[in-house]
Amino acid sequence: MTDQLRGELLDIALEAAQRAGELLRDGRPADLGVAATKSSPVDVVTEMDIAAEKLITGFLAERRPHDGILGEEGADSAGTSGVRWVVDPIDGTVNYLYGLPNWAVSIAAEVDGETVVGVVHCPPRAEVYWAVLGEGSWRNGERVRCRPAPALDQALIGTGFNYTLRLRTAQAELVRQLLPRVRDIRRSGSAALDLCDVGGGRLDGYYERGTNPWDYAAGDLIAREAGAVTGGRPGEPAGPGLVIAASPGVFEELQPLLDELGAWRG
Repeated sequence: MTDQLRGELLDIALEAAQRAGELLRDGRPADLGVAATKSSPVDVVTEMDIAAEKLITGFLAERRPHDGILGEEGADSAGTSGVRWVVDPIDGTVNYLYGLPNWAVSIAAEVDGETVVGVVHCPPRAEVYWAVLGEGSWRNGERVRCRPAPALDQALIGTGFNYTLRLRTAQAELVRQLLPRVRDIRRSGSAALDLCDVGGGRLDGYYERGTNPWDYAAGDLIAREAGAVTGGRPGEPAGPGLVIAASPGVFEELQPLLDELGAWRG
């Protein structure tokens, strides 16, 4: 991949995320409601999710018409260029619905299956994270790094809960077992922001089962380029079965513990 292509993909992702963020911030109706549900009655889609994805995919198709696109709200095209965009128009839709600040636009670009650019834009926090493979991670133009690793019992860990009852029940039991073994656990409601917060030093680690590629593609790259380690079960990459990201020393303790506790089950 050439430097010119990397720069082009980053510029496009930043502009698409900014445009969508402005739409979501400035165009949110006061009476915003649920437009549809997905995996369960509490897994919601709003009219603004749909509008933001339409804006992003239209912009991407205009700028790079031969690329593929995978979007949370239904966009799915293969493309012919070897580039695929992975888009979550609102990561943290329930937060957005309730007016809570932890939501973001997440856009990643893959080249031949490898994520090379990631952008996560959080308008309520006035923050834009981005990373390019091999070039580090940035927040509002300043380089970010993950925190030095504490002992696991002094680590602040983020997580999320799935919307299906079976997985939520298993995840609640896991939290019960994990909580006494770490400093504390946080649940922000946005996987993309949790991964960015590992990279930006606001969390020591993060794990979650049941996410989708659009939830973690950009944030995973941002965390790794900030010096964090990411993965799934031992020997496996991050994926829908399990996503883990942490400062290197925390990851070494957290991954086997989560495997022992069955974080991948359910």
